[in-house]
Amino acid sequence: MAHDALIALAADVGRLLQARGLVLATAESCTGGGVAQAITEIPGSSAWFDRGYVTYSNASKTALLDVPDTLLAQYGAVSNETAAAMSLGALRNSDATVTLSTTGIAGPDGGTPDKPVGTVCFGWAHDGAVHTARLRFDGDRHAVRAQTVEHALRGLLVFLGRAE
Repeated sequence: MAHDALIALAADVGRLLQARGLVLATAESCTGGGVAQAITEIPGSSAWFDRGYVTYSNASKTALLDVPDTLLAQYGAVSNETAAAMSLGALRNSDATVTLSTTGIAGPDGGTPDKPVGTVCFGWAHDGAVHTARLRFDGDRHAVRAQTVEHALRGLLVFLGRAE
């Protein structure tokens, strides 16, 4: 997705959040803050964006988002369970009313037969509901991360009931 199209998507997210009186926080691992960067490109995003967590290590997921060590040990950092826990942790530890999370294997290394490079798990949480998704993206590290940022934002629109 071209930069301008990504910014337009982030602006769409902002308009929806603002119209509904919602405030977003992000919990990112493999995207390294890419979702928050796209969001903060939008003038006035401080009205609907509270904060972004970049929790790249398992220790930071536990310390900042309350992701249990036992969950990480059982399912791994790249799992729907961890993505859900990251979103819920961001919700608990922020002033946000809706959250999204990303955790995955951008590559070029780190993949396994069960979780190949390009595997990404997402979480979205709001009003007691949590939705997760697991996708596999093709391409190099940059392409996987870019597709992840786009899907996280599009997925938020879907989660909130406004499909793109």
